[in-house]
Amino acid sequence: MYSDSLYIGDTSDDTIKRFDATTGKFLNTFVTSESGGLHGPRGIIFNQLGNLVVSNQNVNQPQNGNVLKYNGHTGAFLRELVSTIQKGAPFAPRGIVLSNNNVLYVADIQGPGDTPQPGELRAYDGTTGKFLCNFNHSCFNKPFFPRSVVFGPDGLLYVSVFNPFDPLDGWVLQFDPVKKAFKKVFVESNAVNKLHRPEGLVFGPDGNLYVTSFRADENDTDKILIFNGKTGKFLDKIELDTVGSPRSFAMAILFGPCGKLFVPISGTGPDTGSVRRYDVETKTFNVFIPAGKQLGSPWYLTFGNTDSGTLAYYM
Repeated sequence: MYSDSLYIGDTSDDTIKRFDATTGKFLNTFVTSESGGLHGPRGIIFNQLGNLVVSNQNVNQPQNGNVLKYNGHTGAFLRELVSTIQKGAPFAPRGIVLSNNNVLYVADIQGPGDTPQPGELRAYDGTTGKFLCNFNHSCFNKPFFPRSVVFGPDGLLYVSVFNPFDPLDGWVLQFDPVKKAFKKVFVESNAVNKLHRPEGLVFGPDGNLYVTSFRADENDTDKILIFNGKTGKFLDKIELDTVGSPRSFAMAILFGPCGKLFVPISGTGPDTGSVRRYDVETKTFNVFIPAGKQLGSPWYLTFGNTDSGTLAYYM
């Protein structure tokens, strides 16, 4: 029987590590530090040919970010898919997805400059890396700093957006992938949902939308928020830490085998570097990968059986 693997970008040492998707056993460092110039791995997916595609933010490097491609069996560097110097190069790429018609969508969190400049939702040819376009977000009259992206069950693109000038702001926006334009605000932060600085987002097997959210202050908690996948109505939350305790937050989340939600933990507490596996009905979890072992600061993740567009898990 084929055994799937879980691949996680570790921002503490700029690697991508591989684990058994059933047991959590560490298998190997799949992409080694600086392979292909990897400095700041963010979104990771497998393309239709089974190669690993990684958005690389080039943290603390003089050049723009880019998108790199690695052999899906060995982890060996293949080539720079989206170049740092090409037309439409991303400045700070974050979440990525690949559509069924082979278009790569990249959430470019911000533009260059000492003062934060708005980012872009960018589209590239999934094979050649050729820049296709930036999405039109002019009808969204708020600061546009996109962090992550996913295809919804309705075929629209859902994008998490934060406001660096107000940490309590946050949105999930809908974009039309055909018209390449903003459609509407699907979720907006308010006093009830407390959608603060959203990043990772994924639709669950139940059809609901799960989004990571960060605490407002020391009297708040880091959490995963749950919204109705059709209406955007706030439904519930999964708190990742407690008020007064060390922080345990998540940059990205993903559903995996048996419908469980996999949550890599960053933060300041003893759980940093662990991966939790949640039952979203009971909100309980078991520790899938223990802290203090192979992962220093895990962010984005993918399974071999993760759909590259919807990020849904397929057996």
